[in-house]
Amino acid sequence: MRLVICAGPATTGKTAVLRNIIRRLLESGNRPAFLKIDVQYAEEDEQIAKEFNIPTKKTYSGELCPDHCGVMVLGDAMLWAKKENCQVLLVETAGLCLRCAPYVDGGLGMVVLEATSGMNLPLKVGPMLSLADIAVVTKIDRVSQAEREVFRARIQDVAPKVRIHEVNALQGIGIDPLVERVLATPPAPERMFLRGTPPVGTCTICVGKKEVGWQAHFGVVRPLDQQTFYRGE
Repeated sequence: MRLVICAGPATTGKTAVLRNIIRRLLESGNRPAFLKIDVQYAEEDEQIAKEFNIPTKKTYSGELCPDHCGVMVLGDAMLWAKKENCQVLLVETAGLCLRCAPYVDGGLGMVVLEATSGMNLPLKVGPMLSLADIAVVTKIDRVSQAEREVFRARIQDVAPKVRIHEVNALQGIGIDPLVERVLATPPAPERMFLRGTPPVGTCTICVGKKEVGWQAHFGVVRPLDQQTFYRGE
């Protein structure tokens, strides 16, 4: 079972990229399964099941961030995909928590970024880009060549080892190299571990305390003009 985790900000074209990958995988005789992780609404799983007749599931992270939700459900998802006799599990995650990364060792980590989102976007998305194997840049037909080059340079500043693939997801242009990377990925290990280290500490805001001001909180806190420090209960 090969594992592909596809993350990225909203509206970047993650589903369009995965649709093209699914089509190519089916043409090559490989049966994929699709899992969608979102916060509170998604219908991509239903659309993909109807279009390609493959096993699909979705889960809502709700009060968890999507990356944390992925940690919880990924083991179950792998077992489900195996029972469905699939060779590849494609996971699309909202990836809204910019402190974390959803990728696991032994899987293929793919981040999807849109070229129209601004030249400095690669500097803002953190481990979701810096720990990825592949950076897929979409909507390249909407920007100039100079803007594309600057965007690529920003990606390389953050993640020098990441492989950059520019695609037109609506037309299916540039998808074949992504499929080759998917098929070249070895089977995922029995025990999976996150590729990155999660943020240290849980703050009182995360567990529901609503009062504003660091003086009302304990754990890892941060005033405006000082560095992060630990404040005991």
